[in-house]
Amino acid sequence: MKKKSKKIVALLATLGLGFTLFGQSTSAITYGNPDGGKHKNVGALIIEEDGEKRHICTGTLISEDVFLTASHCTEFLPEENEVWVSFDENVEDAANATLHSGKAVTNPAYTQRQNDTGDIAVVLLEHPIKDIKPATLPTAGLFDQLAAKGKLKDQKFTAVGYGVKEPVNQPGGADFPYDGNRNVSVSEYNALNETWLRLNQNAAAGNSGTCFGDSGGPNFFGSGENETNMIAGITVTGDMMCIATNATYRLDTPSARNFLDKYVDLP
Repeated sequence: MKKKSKKIVALLATLGLGFTLFGQSTSAITYGNPDGGKHKNVGALIIEEDGEKRHICTGTLISEDVFLTASHCTEFLPEENEVWVSFDENVEDAANATLHSGKAVTNPAYTQRQNDTGDIAVVLLEHPIKDIKPATLPTAGLFDQLAAKGKLKDQKFTAVGYGVKEPVNQPGGADFPYDGNRNVSVSEYNALNETWLRLNQNAAAGNSGTCFGDSGGPNFFGSGENETNMIAGITVTGDMMCIATNATYRLDTPSARNFLDKYVDLP
């Protein structure tokens, strides 16, 4: 497992999918738990690299034939390159997972600007998926409205992803265990700005969060009995050791909605 985890992290770094403080990307659930089949609309984004299919990011079904993810997961792909999505509970052996083919669409506005990276993308699936209920999207400006009313304080969010787990210190450096499972974590609201919803994933404060491989994955509004099917933001970036912050790209902003409006009906 150690060998596999290092291989996955190395691949993500090679593809530009590693993560540091704001500017690169994150991917895995830390201090979380197995999903247990609850989030059937969350899937793994899979590409073919050197003849081998590999999971690189996470995403969510938002209509029968549209899968939401992040642009830093797709921007390096050739324009007509085929990708796959799997909603299996485990994708460690990606070649033998249940695969749905599609074409990735990177946001033309994707940049590295800190105020608005435009880090949102979709996969247009070749065939609609009828047996999975898609996630929903927020209304325009929802989180600005909630923040103005003081309703984001202490709010919980549920992240789901297929990424690596929290680092384990070993001789030669930290190891990030990877088992290919879909996992779930809960984080508390930290801050809001123009395009970012920042979440606290400090385990010492009772939170869990995301890491390598969770990029593009959903952060659902609420947790436990109060969790909703609405995605507040997608996992994009955080701290290098996956222990402090999950910075998610908001889906209620004009820029996010302008991109999504081309592919789905917005609330």
